[in-house]
Amino acid sequence: MPNPTAAILIIGDEILSGRTREGNAHFLASKLVEHGIDCREIRVIPDDHAGIIEAVRALSKRFDHVFTSGGIGPTHDDITADAVAEAMGVGIDVRDDARALLAKHYAARDTEFTAARLRMARIPDGATLIDNPVSVAPGFSCDNVHVMAGVPNIFQAMVTGLLPRLTGGAPVISRNWQVMEAESTVADELRAIAGQFGDLSFGSYPFVQEGRYGTNLVVRGQDPAQVEAGLGALKSAFPEGQ
Repeated sequence: MPNPTAAILIIGDEILSGRTREGNAHFLASKLVEHGIDCREIRVIPDDHAGIIEAVRALSKRFDHVFTSGGIGPTHDDITADAVAEAMGVGIDVRDDARALLAKHYAARDTEFTAARLRMARIPDGATLIDNPVSVAPGFSCDNVHVMAGVPNIFQAMVTGLLPRLTGGAPVISRNWQVMEAESTVADELRAIAGQFGDLSFGSYPFVQEGRYGTNLVVRGQDPAQVEAGLGALKSAFPEGQ
Protein backbone atom coordinates (compact mmCIF):
# COMPACT_ATOMS: atom_id res chain seq x y z
CA MET A 1 0.00 0.00 0.00
CA PRO A 2 1.31 3.49 -0.82
CA ASN A 3 1.99 5.88 2.01
CA PRO A 4 -0.57 8.59 2.84
CA THR A 5 0.19 11.91 1.16
CA ALA A 6 0.35 15.41 2.60
CA ALA A 7 0.74 19.08 1.80
CA ILE A 8 2.07 21.79 4.09
CA LEU A 9 0.43 25.22 3.90
CA ILE A 10 2.37 28.07 5.51
CA ILE A 11 0.18 31.14 6.09
CA GLY A 12 1.59 34.57 6.86
CA ASP A 13 2.49 37.91 5.32
CA GLU A 14 5.61 37.96 7.51
CA ILE A 15 7.01 34.92 5.69
CA LEU A 16 6.43 36.32 2.20
CA SER A 17 7.90 39.70 3.16
CA GLY A 18 11.11 38.11 4.42
CA ARG A 19 10.60 39.50 7.92
CA THR A 20 10.39 36.02 9.46
CA ARG A 21 12.51 33.03 8.51
CA GLU A 22 10.29 30.02 7.82
CA GLY A 23 11.31 26.79 9.54
CA ASN A 24 8.06 25.01 10.34
CA ALA A 25 7.79 23.31 6.95
CA HIS A 26 11.34 21.99 7.27
CA PHE A 27 10.59 20.58 10.72
CA LEU A 28 7.29 19.01 9.73
CA ALA A 29 8.55 17.52 6.47
CA SER A 30 11.28 15.62 8.32
CA LYS A 31 8.76 14.33 10.88
CA LEU A 32 6.40 13.21 8.12
CA VAL A 33 9.20 11.17 6.54
CA GLU A 34 9.77 9.41 9.88
CA HIS A 35 6.03 8.76 10.26
CA GLY A 36 5.57 7.32 6.79
CA ILE A 37 3.53 10.19 5.32
CA ASP A 38 4.79 11.48 1.97
CA CYS A 39 4.96 15.27 1.77
CA ARG A 40 4.13 16.15 -1.85
CA GLU A 41 3.76 19.92 -1.76
CA ILE A 42 4.64 22.98 0.34
CA ARG A 43 2.94 26.32 -0.24
CA VAL A 44 3.38 29.75 1.35
CA ILE A 45 0.44 32.13 1.06
CA PRO A 46 -0.47 35.53 2.58
CA ASP A 47 -3.00 36.30 5.30
CA ASP A 48 -5.81 36.53 2.78
CA HIS A 49 -9.22 35.03 3.55
CA ALA A 50 -10.13 34.07 0.00
CA GLY A 51 -6.63 32.78 -0.72
CA ILE A 52 -6.65 30.51 2.33
CA ILE A 53 -10.05 29.10 1.35
CA GLU A 54 -8.88 28.40 -2.19
CA ALA A 55 -5.66 26.73 -1.07
CA VAL A 56 -7.30 24.59 1.63
CA ARG A 57 -10.03 23.37 -0.72
CA ALA A 58 -7.57 22.48 -3.45
CA LEU A 59 -5.03 20.76 -1.24
CA SER A 60 -7.54 18.86 0.91
CA LYS A 61 -8.98 17.28 -2.23
CA ARG A 62 -5.59 16.28 -3.65
CA PHE A 63 -3.87 14.94 -0.54
CA ASP A 64 -4.73 12.74 2.43
CA HIS A 65 -3.60 15.42 4.90
CA VAL A 66 -3.09 19.18 4.87
CA PHE A 67 -1.05 20.77 7.66
CA THR A 68 -1.29 24.52 8.14
CA SER A 69 0.93 26.85 10.14
CA GLY A 70 0.06 30.37 11.20
CA GLY A 71 -2.89 32.68 11.71
CA ILE A 72 -4.72 31.22 14.73
CA GLY A 73 -3.76 33.81 17.35
CA PRO A 74 -5.76 36.61 19.05
CA THR A 75 -5.25 39.50 16.60
CA HIS A 76 -7.33 40.85 13.71
CA ASP A 77 -5.10 39.25 11.06
CA ASP A 78 -5.41 35.77 12.57
CA ILE A 79 -8.02 34.57 10.09
CA THR A 80 -7.01 30.97 9.43
CA ALA A 81 -9.67 29.32 11.62
CA ASP A 82 -12.53 31.21 9.94
CA ALA A 83 -11.15 30.57 6.46
CA VAL A 84 -10.66 26.85 7.09
CA ALA A 85 -14.19 26.53 8.46
CA GLU A 86 -15.57 28.19 5.33
CA ALA A 87 -13.38 26.09 3.07
CA MET A 88 -14.64 22.89 4.70
CA GLY A 89 -18.27 24.05 4.69
CA VAL A 90 -18.84 24.14 8.46
CA GLY A 91 -19.70 26.79 11.03
CA ILE A 92 -17.34 28.20 13.64
CA ASP A 93 -17.87 29.59 17.13
CA VAL A 94 -16.35 29.67 20.61
CA ARG A 95 -16.32 26.10 21.88
CA ASP A 96 -16.77 25.27 25.55
CA ASP A 97 -13.80 22.89 25.88
CA ALA A 98 -11.41 25.32 24.21
CA ARG A 99 -12.81 28.21 26.29
CA ALA A 100 -12.30 26.21 29.49
CA LEU A 101 -8.68 25.47 28.64
CA LEU A 102 -7.93 29.14 28.05
CA ALA A 103 -9.90 30.37 31.06
CA LYS A 104 -8.00 28.04 33.38
CA HIS A 105 -4.68 29.04 31.82
CA TYR A 106 -5.21 32.80 32.28
CA ALA A 107 -6.75 32.43 35.73
CA ALA A 108 -3.69 30.52 36.93
CA ARG A 109 -1.57 33.46 35.81
CA ASP A 110 -3.91 36.09 37.22
CA THR A 111 -4.27 37.46 33.69
CA GLU A 112 -7.45 38.93 32.25
CA PHE A 113 -9.27 36.64 29.82
CA THR A 114 -10.01 39.31 27.21
CA ALA A 115 -12.21 39.16 24.12
CA ALA A 116 -9.09 38.99 21.99
CA ARG A 117 -7.87 35.93 23.88
CA LEU A 118 -11.32 34.37 23.63
CA ARG A 119 -10.92 34.44 19.83
CA MET A 120 -8.46 31.57 20.21
CA ALA A 121 -11.33 29.37 21.47
CA ARG A 122 -13.21 29.69 18.16
CA ILE A 123 -13.19 26.19 16.65
CA PRO A 124 -14.93 24.90 13.49
CA ASP A 125 -17.93 22.66 14.11
CA GLY A 126 -16.99 18.99 14.48
CA ALA A 127 -13.23 19.62 14.65
CA THR A 128 -10.90 17.74 17.00
CA LEU A 129 -8.63 19.84 19.19
CA ILE A 130 -4.84 19.63 18.82
CA ASP A 131 -3.13 19.96 22.19
CA ASN A 132 -0.88 22.93 22.84
CA PRO A 133 1.33 22.16 25.87
CA VAL A 134 3.26 25.42 25.47
CA SER A 135 0.64 28.21 25.55
CA VAL A 136 -2.61 26.19 25.82
CA ALA A 137 -4.52 27.80 22.91
CA PRO A 138 -5.40 24.72 20.85
CA GLY A 139 -5.07 23.94 17.19
CA PHE A 140 -7.62 21.70 15.53
CA SER A 141 -8.18 19.02 12.92
CA CYS A 142 -11.14 19.70 10.62
CA ASP A 143 -11.59 16.54 8.54
CA ASN A 144 -8.15 16.09 6.89
CA VAL A 145 -6.93 19.65 7.55
CA HIS A 146 -4.75 20.10 10.63
CA VAL A 147 -4.45 23.72 11.76
CA MET A 148 -1.55 24.73 14.01
CA ALA A 149 0.17 27.83 15.34
CA GLY A 150 2.98 29.58 13.51
CA VAL A 151 5.27 30.19 16.51
CA PRO A 152 7.96 27.53 16.00
CA ASN A 153 8.15 26.00 19.48
CA ILE A 154 4.35 25.84 19.72
CA PHE A 155 4.06 24.40 16.22
CA GLN A 156 6.64 21.72 17.01
CA ALA A 157 4.84 20.75 20.22
CA MET A 158 1.54 20.48 18.34
CA VAL A 159 3.10 18.31 15.64
CA THR A 160 4.58 16.01 18.28
CA GLY A 161 1.15 15.48 19.80
CA LEU A 162 -0.73 15.22 16.50
CA LEU A 163 1.31 12.74 14.46
CA PRO A 164 0.72 9.69 16.70
CA ARG A 165 -3.01 10.13 15.97
CA LEU A 166 -2.47 9.81 12.22
CA THR A 167 -1.97 6.54 10.37
CA GLY A 168 1.36 6.46 8.62
CA GLY A 169 3.00 4.03 6.24
CA ALA A 170 6.55 2.83 5.83
CA PRO A 171 9.18 5.44 6.78
CA VAL A 172 11.46 6.54 3.96
CA ILE A 173 15.09 5.64 4.60
CA SER A 174 17.77 7.95 3.22
CA ARG A 175 21.50 7.27 2.80
CA ASN A 176 24.18 9.63 1.53
CA TRP A 177 27.44 9.11 -0.38
CA GLN A 178 29.63 12.16 -0.90
CA VAL A 179 32.01 12.41 -3.86
CA MET A 180 34.42 15.19 -4.72
CA GLU A 181 33.31 15.32 -8.34
CA ALA A 182 31.14 17.84 -10.17
CA GLU A 183 27.51 16.86 -10.62
CA SER A 184 27.93 16.82 -14.39
CA THR A 185 30.78 14.31 -14.04
CA VAL A 186 28.71 11.77 -12.10
CA ALA A 187 25.44 12.30 -13.98
CA ASP A 188 25.72 9.49 -16.54
CA GLU A 189 26.78 6.83 -14.06
CA LEU A 190 24.13 7.94 -11.59
CA ARG A 191 21.43 7.71 -14.25
CA ALA A 192 22.51 4.16 -15.04
CA ILE A 193 22.40 3.13 -11.38
CA ALA A 194 18.96 4.70 -10.91
CA GLY A 195 17.73 2.65 -13.85
CA GLN A 196 18.77 -0.55 -12.09
CA PHE A 197 16.72 0.17 -8.95
CA GLY A 198 13.15 0.99 -9.90
CA ASP A 199 11.91 0.98 -6.29
CA LEU A 200 14.46 3.57 -5.13
CA SER A 201 14.86 7.28 -5.61
CA PHE A 202 18.31 8.72 -6.37
CA GLY A 203 19.24 12.38 -6.09
CA SER A 204 22.35 14.49 -6.59
CA TYR A 205 23.09 17.70 -4.68
CA PRO A 206 26.16 19.73 -5.69
CA PHE A 207 28.31 21.79 -3.34
CA VAL A 208 31.64 23.63 -3.30
CA GLN A 209 34.16 22.87 -0.56
CA GLU A 210 37.49 24.66 -0.31
CA GLY A 211 37.25 25.60 -3.97
CA ARG A 212 36.49 22.04 -5.15
CA TYR A 213 33.25 20.85 -6.66
CA GLY A 214 31.55 17.94 -4.96
CA THR A 215 28.22 16.13 -5.06
CA ASN A 216 26.15 14.48 -2.38
CA LEU A 217 24.52 11.40 -3.85
CA VAL A 218 21.39 10.35 -1.97
CA VAL A 219 19.41 7.13 -2.23
CA ARG A 220 15.92 6.88 -0.70
CA GLY A 221 13.48 4.04 -0.29
CA GLN A 222 11.25 2.12 2.09
CA ASP A 223 13.01 -1.27 1.97
CA PRO A 224 16.21 -1.19 4.08
CA ALA A 225 17.85 -3.98 2.07
CA GLN A 226 17.12 -2.24 -1.23
CA VAL A 227 18.45 1.06 0.09
CA GLU A 228 21.67 -0.64 1.19
CA ALA A 229 21.98 -2.29 -2.22
CA GLY A 230 21.55 1.10 -3.91
CA LEU A 231 24.15 2.63 -1.60
CA GLY A 232 26.48 -0.25 -2.43
CA ALA A 233 26.10 0.49 -6.13
CA LEU A 234 27.05 4.13 -5.50
CA LYS A 235 30.09 3.12 -3.53
CA SER A 236 31.20 0.73 -6.26
CA ALA A 237 30.74 3.36 -8.98
CA PHE A 238 32.44 6.11 -6.95
CA PRO A 239 34.94 4.37 -4.63
CA GLU A 240 36.68 7.63 -3.68
CA GLY A 241 33.55 8.90 -1.96
CA GLN A 242 32.72 8.95 1.70
